Amino acid sequence: MESSSLMSFARLGSLPAIAIALGILLSAWAAPAAEPDPVELRIEIYGFAGFHVLTNRTSLAMSGDHYWITMDLDTRGIATIFVDLTSHSEVDGQLISGAVHPAAYQSDVRRNGVDRRYRIDYRTDGTIAADAIPPVAALRASAAADQLRGTVDQLTAFFILERQLARSGACALVVPVFDGRNRYNLRFTDAGSETLSPGGGQHFAGQTRVCNVAREDVPDFPVNSGATEGTYRTGKIWYAHVSGGGSQMVPVRMDFDTEFGRVHGYLAELRGRGVDMQFMD
Repeated sequence: MESSSLMSFARLGSLPAIAIALGILLSAWAAPAAEPDPVELRIEIYGFAGFHVLTNRTSLAMSGDHYWITMDLDTRGIATIFVDLTSHSEVDGQLISGAVHPAAYQSDVRRNGVDRRYRIDYRTDGTIAADAIPPVAALRASAAADQLRGTVDQLTAFFILERQLARSGACALVVPVFDGRNRYNLRFTDAGSETLSPGGGQHFAGQTRVCNVAREDVPDFPVNSGATEGTYRTGKIWYAHVSGGGSQMVPVRMDFDTEFGRVHGYLAELRGRGVDMQFMD
């Protein structure tokens, strides 16, 4: 999936990247089940002067040692005047000896009437096969193939983080990512605990665990040059125990700094596995 800027409404490409970071971090909530029983959440993203710019709807299901994640994004409000964006992404994979292994990822993006598609197939030896429409010739170069070995898609990257957070409460982690076009590492670090209050535009009140995240591009990857302009470089994510979830934690807030300013995401709705909660309209 593409990842560019947010705060310049004429260049809203990092909407997917930012929404993914908040939308996928609920894996601990979706415990394995005999049949897939998805956990669904809705996240609302706001930009400059509180403008509503994006809605994210994410679903995660697990059955035995398999997982499925889907995510749909739609621009909202004033954002659609400048960028009319819809996208659908999905990944399926397997848990092997506690480690997360994606099997296949695909993303379909329509931006201002232009369609793009990315597909990644993961092999057991750590190599991957990547295709894009329109095609990206540089991805077929041997240099790119070497740098893609051992990477995961961006949906799975946050799934890995959330599983670790549920087990140990620690954010410290580095995940190698290829999103269909760009190659980078996501570095997560601990930022302690924080109690969110009801005021100040925060829609969840209570104790949270905070993780910092930084995106580190691979400088010599043949497609990265100029492709990540405007996307977030650093951010912060707040996780909390939500009523009905037992010991599991879900993301309730996110702030990201882009070269155009700060954006904010809030958990608006959470449903599934006996939970039905709404924090925002």
